[in-house]
Amino acid sequence: MLLPISWLRTLVDLEGIDNDTIEKSLFSCGLEVEERALFVGDVQGVVVGELLSVCKMENSEHLQICRVNCGTYGEDIQIVTGASNIKAGDRVPVALHGATVYGKEGKVVTIKNGKLLGTPSNGMLCSGEELGIDDDWYEGAGVYGILILAPDAPIGADVREVLELNDEVWDISVTANLPHCQSVWGIARELSALLNREAQEPVLDYTATAEGKENISVTVEAPDLCPRYIAHYVKDIRIAPSPCWMRRRLILTGHKPINTVVDITNYVLTELGQPMHAFDLSTLAGEKIVVRRARDGEPITTLDEHEFRLTEENLVICDAEKPVALAGVMGGLNSEIRPDTSEVLFECAKFMRDNIRRTSRALGQSSDSSRRYEKGVDEYTTERAIARALHLVQELKCGTVTTTHVDCRAAAPVPTVITTTFEKINGVLGIEVPRREIISILERMNYDVIAVDDLITVTAPGYREDIEDYPDLAEDVIKMYGYEHITPRLMEGSAITAGGYSLLQSQTLAAKEALVRQGFFELINYSFYSEEELALLRLPEGDPRLNAVRIENPLSEKYGIMRTTLIPSLLGIVSHNGKRGHEDGRFFELANIFTPSGKKGVLPTERQTLTLALWGKEESFFTAKGALEALGDTFGLTFTYERGAEPFLHPGATARVFLGGEEIGILGQVSYECVADFEILGGVFLCELNYEALSAHFPELIRYTPIPKFPSVTRDLALVADEQVSCGEITEVIRSACKSVTEVRLFDVYRSEQIGAGKKSMAFGLTFTPTGDTPLSGEAVDKFVEKILKSLAYRLQIAIR
Repeated sequence: MLLPISWLRTLVDLEGIDNDTIEKSLFSCGLEVEERALFVGDVQGVVVGELLSVCKMENSEHLQICRVNCGTYGEDIQIVTGASNIKAGDRVPVALHGATVYGKEGKVVTIKNGKLLGTPSNGMLCSGEELGIDDDWYEGAGVYGILILAPDAPIGADVREVLELNDEVWDISVTANLPHCQSVWGIARELSALLNREAQEPVLDYTATAEGKENISVTVEAPDLCPRYIAHYVKDIRIAPSPCWMRRRLILTGHKPINTVVDITNYVLTELGQPMHAFDLSTLAGEKIVVRRARDGEPITTLDEHEFRLTEENLVICDAEKPVALAGVMGGLNSEIRPDTSEVLFECAKFMRDNIRRTSRALGQSSDSSRRYEKGVDEYTTERAIARALHLVQELKCGTVTTTHVDCRAAAPVPTVITTTFEKINGVLGIEVPRREIISILERMNYDVIAVDDLITVTAPGYREDIEDYPDLAEDVIKMYGYEHITPRLMEGSAITAGGYSLLQSQTLAAKEALVRQGFFELINYSFYSEEELALLRLPEGDPRLNAVRIENPLSEKYGIMRTTLIPSLLGIVSHNGKRGHEDGRFFELANIFTPSGKKGVLPTERQTLTLALWGKEESFFTAKGALEALGDTFGLTFTYERGAEPFLHPGATARVFLGGEEIGILGQVSYECVADFEILGGVFLCELNYEALSAHFPELIRYTPIPKFPSVTRDLALVADEQVSCGEITEVIRSACKSVTEVRLFDVYRSEQIGAGKKSMAFGLTFTPTGDTPLSGEAVDKFVEKILKSLAYRLQIAIR
C-alpha cells in the first residue's frame, strides 16, 4: 500500500515528529515500511528562474537566447532553448549545471554547461515531462514546451517545494491480520493511539437536496457472500476533472485521475479502505441491482476489456438483464462512467473475503478492490464510506445528492464483547502491564472499556471484526505499550539444547552438496500442478501416480492436484529454460510426493523423493548414471541396474535402479513424444529415486579409508553372455566374487555371427586394489580372475571369449 506522508499528517497531529520516528512507530503497530521514496526523487538542482529577456539566435531559425534571474544561484544566467512558448517575465523551472532531470523514456539525465551552435548555454529550461509530471499534477505541465509557473513563484526556490514534488511516499506492507489498516485513515488511527495524538476523521456529513427515484431497487440473493450492500442515487452529474489536491493524492497512491465521479470512488478506497463503484444509471436495465451467484458459462467483460466465462463460485452484480460488475473485483465495461453520464448509482458493499480471493485467483484478475476485500472489509466502514463519497460529491459540486438510499443487510452486526481479567491479558504477554495503562491503551484504540477490580469488559469498535478473545486484546496492548518491555526468557519446563543438524539433516545436506559438485542446481517447486501436466507423462490407466489428491480451493486451475511424481515439474522448468536460450543444465529437486490415503478425514501419505534432470549436447544416459553413482560414492553405496520401462522414457534407454537388492527408482532418457509435449528441444535424461529408501542406506558414520600403499592392478575381460543378461547382473556377480575389485567398467559391447545368435560379447575393465601391506602379485590377480570366471559360469552361464 502506498502512503503519502503529507496526506497522513492531515489526518493525525504529527507536529514535531520526524519521518524516522513515524517509521519506527508504524513498525511497532505491525506495519513494515518496505520502501521510502521521494515522489520525484531523481529531480535535483532545479530552481525557479525569471526570464529577463528572450531573443532569437542569429544563426538559427528556432533557437532562442534567454537571460535568466535565478536569485542566489545567479541573477543573469544565459541559457539557449528551442522552446517557443516563453516570453520575458515568465517564471520557469531552471536546471542548472549538475542538476538531474528526466530525459527520454524516463531516464535520468545530468545537465552540464555547454554550447549550442557555438553559443554558451549554462543550464536548461524544463518542461513538465522533464520534472516527471503532467497536467494532472500541475496545469500546463503537459504542454509541449517549457512549464510556465505561477507569477508569484519565489525566484531561486527549489522547484520541488513550489510544485509540492518533495512529498515522501512510503510502501507499507499490510499483513492479513490488520485489515483495518489498509487505508490512510486506518494507519492514522493506529498512530493516533500509539503516540496519543489527536486524529481527525474525514468529514462524512452530507445533505440530500433532491427527491430520488422510487423504482430503483436492490436485491441481494446471496446474503452469505454479500452480508451488506448500500446504494445511493445521485443525479445532475457533471463530469469534469477533479480538483488539483485530489488528483495529486491519487497520483501519489498509484491511481490515474479520470474524472470527478471515478476519482471519488478511488479516493474513498484509498482514504478509508472501502472499495466503491459508480454505475451509470442509464445503462442499468430496469434501474435494478441484483447481487447473485453467476450462472455457469455466464459472460462478462470488465472495465479493462477482459472477457470472462463465470461459474457459480463467482459473485456478480447484475441489472434486470445481465451482469454489470464482477463483485469485489472490477466493474463491467457496459456500466462505466462516460462523458455524457448524467446520473449514477454509488455502491458500497461488504463481500466475503474468501469468495473474492477464490474468484480473483481463479480468473487471474486482481485489482485494488480485490486485494482489500481479500484481507477483509468491515460493515462499519461500508456505511461511513458511502457517506464520505456523498460528502465529496457535494464538496466538488459534481452532482446532486438525492433521498434514494437503499441499505440491504443480512443481519445487524453484533458487537464483539469480551469479558476477561487483567491477569489473563498479562499472562499472554508474560509481563505485568499496569491496569491503568491497559485501560488507556484500549480506550485510545476506540474500545469501550468497563473495569471492576480484576475484571474487564471490552466492546470492540465496529471496524475490528478480527477481535475474538483476550489474546487479541493482549496483542493490541503490547504493540502500543512497546515490545521492548518484554523480557526474554525460556518457557516453563524448557531447556537450552546444543542445537545443530540432526543426523538425517546432515546426510541430506551432504547429498545435496554432492549433487552441486556434479553441476546441479536445486529447485523448489509448488507441491501441486495440473492434471494436464501429469497427463503429458502418458501414464496408462490404473497407474497409481494418476490417483492424486485434488485441491478443493486451488490457487488456480494450474495447481489443481498434489504431486504424485516430481517429473512434470522438472520437465516444465527444463522447457522454461530452453525457451530462454539455456541449451544445457542440471537440476535436482528433493521434495515430498503425496498419495491419497483412501479414507475420509485421513491425510495423504507423504514420501520424500529425489529427482534429477540433465539436458544438453554433452549429456547422455551415461552422464546421468555417472552423476547418480557420484552421489552413491559420497556415502559408500553401490547401485545396480536392470532394464526397465516407463511410458515417458525411451524404451531402449531406461533402467531400474537397485540398492541392497531393493528397487529404489528409475533412470533413463525422456521419450521423444514426451519431450515434444513439453516443448523441449534436444534430449533430456531423468533419474527419480525414493529418497527415504535411499537415505535408509546412508551410514551413520563415514569412516576414512587410507589410500593404498601400493598401486592398483587392472585386467580386461571379454565375456560372452546371453542377450538378456544385463550389465548390472554381471557387475554384481563380479563384485560379490572378489572383495578386492574396486571398480567394474563396461567399455565395449559386440555382436556378430561368430559369437552366435542370441549372444553378445561384453568387455569389462576390472580394477583390483590391495588392502594390506603387501602388493598384489600377478599370481594373486590371476587367482582372483579365475574365481570371478567360475562364479560367472556358475551363476550366469557366462564364459570368457
